[in-house]
Amino acid sequence: MRAAIVTAFDKPIEIREVPIPEPAPHQVLVRIEASGLCHTDIHAARGEWPVKPTPPFTPGHEGVGVIERLGSAVRGRSVGERVAIPWLGYACGTCEYCVSGRETLCESQLNSGYSIDGGHAEYAVAAADYVVTVPDGVSPVEAAPLTCAGVTTYKAVKVSGLRPTERAAIFGIGGLGHLAQQYAQIFGGETIAVDVTEEKLQLAKELGAAHVVNAAQVDPVEQIRALGGADVAVVLAAHPTVLEQAHASLRRGGRLVLVSLPKDNGMNLPIFETVLGGISVIGSIVGTRADLAEVFRLHAAGRTKVICETRTLDQINEAVDEVLGGRVPARLVFEI
Repeated sequence: MRAAIVTAFDKPIEIREVPIPEPAPHQVLVRIEASGLCHTDIHAARGEWPVKPTPPFTPGHEGVGVIERLGSAVRGRSVGERVAIPWLGYACGTCEYCVSGRETLCESQLNSGYSIDGGHAEYAVAAADYVVTVPDGVSPVEAAPLTCAGVTTYKAVKVSGLRPTERAAIFGIGGLGHLAQQYAQIFGGETIAVDVTEEKLQLAKELGAAHVVNAAQVDPVEQIRALGGADVAVVLAAHPTVLEQAHASLRRGGRLVLVSLPKDNGMNLPIFETVLGGISVIGSIVGTRADLAEVFRLHAAGRTKVICETRTLDQINEAVDEVLGGRVPARLVFEI
């Protein structure tokens, strides 16, 4: 089979012919139909995070495809079932986090495309209990971005406690942000889209944003405060300045939800304003299998729209350049 392989952090990703993997007893073999490109794949391929993957490995944690083979101990799955392989590739299932519905905090977890080979390949093996069924009527190309960009932002809006009629500011309208905006609207929020490109702000308007703010032209803090301030700010852009602007845009009692991971791992947090304003700072990491199932059901019901473009696996390095250059309207998906 053909697979994208990271051979070293300072080299381009290679497309190689490798053997089709054999599923272990509790795994399934999935023939990949589509695999979304996430910025995390780029961080992985370049070794940019403190805990680094070990080359050679195959990135990708938005893989969607059809089960072709079951491991000998697999129950409850069937050949021909379409499933998604998310970031949470495996968790122990017995720790306090797993048993309390917080499996994404499991300290024994394995992550697809990082600590175990992922979906940028023609086939992948995955833990049978941790793949998620894709409902009929949801195409593989649209299901792929929902597997990470969707569930990550859905969880972020969930943990924000956003209530109907509250204002939600989404900082960064791209692969994640255009979905975060839609989930905030599903939760009943009045959305404010913040970005630095007019094309993405136009997309936000088309998706129902009540307000748009071009942070390259105006001070987003002043603009949002003029509206009365945000009750929730979800930050999907990774620059520390954006994190700080999001915090400053909140009204009293507001909630700052951090999703993006800045390269230098820091931001300036004003303590007086946070304490006296009753501001909550919340870290949100992806979502559980249950969250992803909800994301798929919402999409199958026509409640969300995925904006994406397709590429071939051979174009993976060019696709990485497109993402880094900001030339992508929302999400790129490899059709395998």
